[in-house]
Amino acid sequence: MDDTSYQNAPGWEHGDEPPCNTSANATFYDVVDARTTRRGVLMGGLAAAVTGVFGASFAGATAARAQAGTALLGFEPIATSEADTVVVPPGYRVQVLAPWGEPIDPAGPAHGRDASGADQAVQIGMHHDGMHFFPIDGSSTDGLLVMNHEYVEPRFLHAAYDGIALDSGAVVVENGQRVDDEVLKEINAHGVSVVRVSRGADGTWSIVSDPRNRRVTAATAIEISGPVRGSDHVRTLYSPDGTMVRGTINNCAHGVTPWNTYMAAEENWAGYFRNGDTEDQKPNLPREHARYGVPAGTSRYAWELAASGSDEFVRFDASTRGASPAEDYRNEPNGFGWMVEIDPFDPEARPVKRTALGRFAHEGVVFAPAVEGRPVVCYSGDDARFEYIYKFVSAQPYEAAGASGALLDEGTLYVARFSDDGTGTWLPLVHGEGPLTTENGFSDQADVLVNTRLAADLLGATKMDRPEWGAVDPNSGEVYFTLTNNSRRIQAQVDAVNPRADNQFGHIVRWREDGDDHAATTFSWDLFVIAGDARTSVAPTGGALGEFATFACPDGLWFDDAGRLWIQTDIGESAQNKGDFAQFGNNQMLCADPSTGEIRRFLAGPIGQEITGVVTTPDGRTMFVNVQHPGATTTEEDFAAGTLVSRWPDGGAAVPRSATLVITREDGGVIGA
Repeated sequence: MDDTSYQNAPGWEHGDEPPCNTSANATFYDVVDARTTRRGVLMGGLAAAVTGVFGASFAGATAARAQAGTALLGFEPIATSEADTVVVPPGYRVQVLAPWGEPIDPAGPAHGRDASGADQAVQIGMHHDGMHFFPIDGSSTDGLLVMNHEYVEPRFLHAAYDGIALDSGAVVVENGQRVDDEVLKEINAHGVSVVRVSRGADGTWSIVSDPRNRRVTAATAIEISGPVRGSDHVRTLYSPDGTMVRGTINNCAHGVTPWNTYMAAEENWAGYFRNGDTEDQKPNLPREHARYGVPAGTSRYAWELAASGSDEFVRFDASTRGASPAEDYRNEPNGFGWMVEIDPFDPEARPVKRTALGRFAHEGVVFAPAVEGRPVVCYSGDDARFEYIYKFVSAQPYEAAGASGALLDEGTLYVARFSDDGTGTWLPLVHGEGPLTTENGFSDQADVLVNTRLAADLLGATKMDRPEWGAVDPNSGEVYFTLTNNSRRIQAQVDAVNPRADNQFGHIVRWREDGDDHAATTFSWDLFVIAGDARTSVAPTGGALGEFATFACPDGLWFDDAGRLWIQTDIGESAQNKGDFAQFGNNQMLCADPSTGEIRRFLAGPIGQEITGVVTTPDGRTMFVNVQHPGATTTEEDFAAGTLVSRWPDGGAAVPRSATLVITREDGGVIGA
């Protein structure tokens, strides 16, 4: 795990996982290549792949729908932007809401970079990501806004770091130690915020006091549920019986259950820990650490080096120290990599890690529409290069009257294998089936789930180009997933569903479950769009994406109730506004009409950020969008000199802050229409 060459990839951001999949499984690129080759299509020019991969009928069908006047997009598209501001179409307006550091109760401690770690525990966290608006009594002007906070940028978080040459992920370690309160502040800036937000008479939204306002942080007590609960894999000094763990970290995308609770994903969590165990002077990590990229050196933020040596900090060192797992934190990393369920309406309800959904770098989870008497089905991507797409099908049927998170504790987790003929198969990760046996090193179902990636390797799942957000079309039932990029894919690793080497720009895959049954074990797939510029992209309707539709590195994905597909981009810090990526400007959000194949650019954010997280109020007239890590492209030298590339949203001499955008139409109409 000492190879850091992956950090030179154009889409790399601080904290991204190192490549960990060394299996010989076919890549999505292999599949696409075989599929197009068998149809007589050469991969020299991607435009030719439209007939080979998309299907010749798609362009004709979308054109027919467009002529029928069924288009959903009614706004004027915008140009790309490199400005330190938010750009939206004419007739739209933007308000900033809930920036990092704002108190979750108006009477709480105000934002300030000199705020304490305890203050941060009652303030909005840093680096906003996935989110959802839970209306109160069906209201479109009053509800609970719940959002993830993926990670932190210490140099902006701590006033004491001013004047020091630091990059976006660096921390200050002196004499092998870190300041306790700085570590505590970083821990409390992670996690999830739950706040009540309301629209005033003047149309302005604000956080209002409510007993349901709370923070779930990287220190919050969380219950372990499902097959892994109580297993030897999660016994620690903190929880000798393996039923509890402290905190949730690197919460990226999210999900909303059919019973109206919130699911927070744990994505790039492995780097928060370290394991210094050695044998013959070489790292000796258990497979549940090594396959996920737990480092042998210092952890991402060196939390384990807090000067006090307190248990709340030492736990991030997973080295073996005691005589048994109940006497140290060798199993602490095994308590992470899960989906975490939070009930926003009950502040006393303890969050729960639902282990039946698998352990990996969860980008999020997307639920298929729940059907009375049928299983609950949800999908999740493992956001790392050459990792997989998964599906969970509950063992018990959905019954609206009594549905709860218990439905997520029993069922079958599947991993996807895409075939070059445009079909696919869901492979069950069930102990005792296929190669997942005791003889092959899997002792029980808990072992399979803790080692989800290894189990998927053995089953022959298709290696994907960073599967991120998913979304289910409310009209067709088709499932869409963004494949952000993978510049490490070589020509020999091309397949039908990952159709190009050095995949800098990414693409979106979609599939339809056989029989339109989301619980089915087979499906058919195609590519919705191949991102890129006029030379490298392929639009859903054929040809290249137009001037007002080009984009790179699709990430966030969400369908509104009308069937508009909102696409958000995340060009990494190392590549934004440089080289091949300069033409795309700042990260953006686009809107697509799957029926016509039309795509239009709707929003561009400020400098150095990622656009992520999107939802509307029930009436569709207010949209919430998150802006994460503005100013992250500030160099070490410029930070030391106080010359930041972004001052958004406060301006002046302020450091940039992640925040939520409130977008409305000047005429009060539906967003996007």
